[in-house]
Amino acid sequence: MLRKIIHIDMDAFFASIEQRDDPSLRGKPVAVGGNTDRGVVAAASYEARKYGVRSAMPSRIAARKCPGLIFVKSRFDVYRAVSATIMDIFRDYTDLVEPLSIDEAFLDVTTNKMGMPSATLIARDIKRRIFETTGLTASAGISINKFLAKIASDQDKPDGLFVIKPEDVLDFIGNLPVEQFYGVGPSTTRKMHDLQLFTGQDIRNSDLSMLTRNFGKAGIFFHQIANGIDDRPVVPHRERKSVGIENTFLKDIDTTDEMLTELADLEEGLWKRLKKHNVFGKTITLKVKYNDFEQITRSQTFLSPLKNQKELHAAVRDLLKIADPQKPVRLLGISISNFEEKNRPNEVQLTINFD
Repeated sequence: MLRKIIHIDMDAFFASIEQRDDPSLRGKPVAVGGNTDRGVVAAASYEARKYGVRSAMPSRIAARKCPGLIFVKSRFDVYRAVSATIMDIFRDYTDLVEPLSIDEAFLDVTTNKMGMPSATLIARDIKRRIFETTGLTASAGISINKFLAKIASDQDKPDGLFVIKPEDVLDFIGNLPVEQFYGVGPSTTRKMHDLQLFTGQDIRNSDLSMLTRNFGKAGIFFHQIANGIDDRPVVPHRERKSVGIENTFLKDIDTTDEMLTELADLEEGLWKRLKKHNVFGKTITLKVKYNDFEQITRSQTFLSPLKNQKELHAAVRDLLKIADPQKPVRLLGISISNFEEKNRPNEVQLTINFD
């Protein structure tokens, strides 16, 4: 039986909430995030996106692209509360809800609580309820699998609804540019283009051994997707695989002593979180982001989980030696993974950002 999968993606979620709550911001280019030289855009309104402003863009670049850009400080407590309301709406229709982030989720409505025969009607009803309850718009994609539903939700933004019917699947994917495939970033796109792979049809017509030779296991995935095959289920509860903490500094640091001082604070915060959730892992990962936004990670895995903060401190110090930062550093982070099977954490990461 063909599945009925919906992907709901809120439109410019953080920025739309700010425009909703402050009418003076409506119709204007808005960026949520810090407006200092160290700031980063967390979200941009559609008015700002017209100028090329995007999330994760340094604020100084965003301000250059859009001279009239209005920066608004983030309010994550508000965003989380609105997200919880929206997720509750989803669960009125199905228990098979898989949140991908605070503002998007997959829903499997093949069998649904409302007894509605059409996934399109369900998506329309969800969009209506979201708007009536929160004053926000969402875009919906509907198809037979997760890959296609997610692609579909991007086709008609904002406030869109796009359906890829079973009989249209192969034609749609055949015309899809490879850069829109899940997991295909800029470097993979360049590699595919070098191999004369430009569309889903090109991948579909390619020899599987050639794809695996050039892309490994991902080549199998690309070939399946090009043929409309994606059997991944909608998973309601994702297992958390790591707990982490990081800090973006107001001023770059460039000495080992400064880094060790900052890492000591992070270690303390991370250890409190591990104790709170009663989880202890075997793998420690250090993240270093330089002032030019290049990022490196270094990890170490132990035979048994670390059980005290002293062991964590020693491991982090060793990882910093391996990382050997050669440039000024703007961010440091530590995470723990590879947990004991008996328990798992409820949250992935805490970010401290002083923008």
